[in-house]
Amino acid sequence: MFLELFDQLPVRILTAALLIIFTVYLIRKSIKLFFDKTSLLDEKREETIMHFAKQVTKVLGWVLFLLYVISESDFIDLGNFIAGSVVVAGAVALILQHIIRDYIMGLTYLLERQIHLGDYVIINGNRQGKIEEISMRFLKIRQYDGYLYTVSYSNITELQNGNRGMRRVNESLVLNYKQNPDDAFKVLEEVAKTCNEKYGEFLLRDETGVPVESFRFNQITELNVDFRGNRFSLSGLVNESNYVEAGKKVRYELAKAAYQYDLMMAESLNTSH
Repeated sequence: MFLELFDQLPVRILTAALLIIFTVYLIRKSIKLFFDKTSLLDEKREETIMHFAKQVTKVLGWVLFLLYVISESDFIDLGNFIAGSVVVAGAVALILQHIIRDYIMGLTYLLERQIHLGDYVIINGNRQGKIEEISMRFLKIRQYDGYLYTVSYSNITELQNGNRGMRRVNESLVLNYKQNPDDAFKVLEEVAKTCNEKYGEFLLRDETGVPVESFRFNQITELNVDFRGNRFSLSGLVNESNYVEAGKKVRYELAKAAYQYDLMMAESLNTSH
């Protein structure tokens, strides 16, 4: 009775699907148990590998299931299908080279331990936040404004990881074109001096206790920002644990100085008078 039931194609496909699901579960469970019983890697590293393993086993499970369905089909010869797939795969590889590059670069980032779940990163110099997901093709980071930013590995030209003991606070004011740069320079030089005096404990220091990079005014770092004005920046190298608090303090000092000295802030193009 059971053998006759198993001869039916839907039953065989369902059985294969359940076996694949069970196998994927066992693989994931085995990896988790291995990490629970050992201490070879740090916790963040283990979480990253587990997350990546889930992505890999998911893809492999689907591939195995599709190959089984094709092998059981009376309409497609598996041998001819595989032979034809080699040619098709070559053509697809050319078309999907960016996607393939994403997978390769993602594996490289993982094996070289450049990123982990929970790391604070700056991507391409203009996107920063905490890594919430590491998939086979892309990263997802939660920015400080709350938005979730997704970027494929092939589009990452520069990656700065803040979870390596140090981070650079980089805050700025975008001032109106009509603002006299000389006046702004004097004010922001004073802001940098104030930050060093009030928040010096946040700075990263070398073995002798000297700050590696104090808070400093970097002058004009960008012109014509969104056609509104020029960017005046201030930065400093701080301990990772102090990064968020240091950023808040620097922004406060910048806002306070802009108010006290009546600096002309850049306005939105949509501002009506």
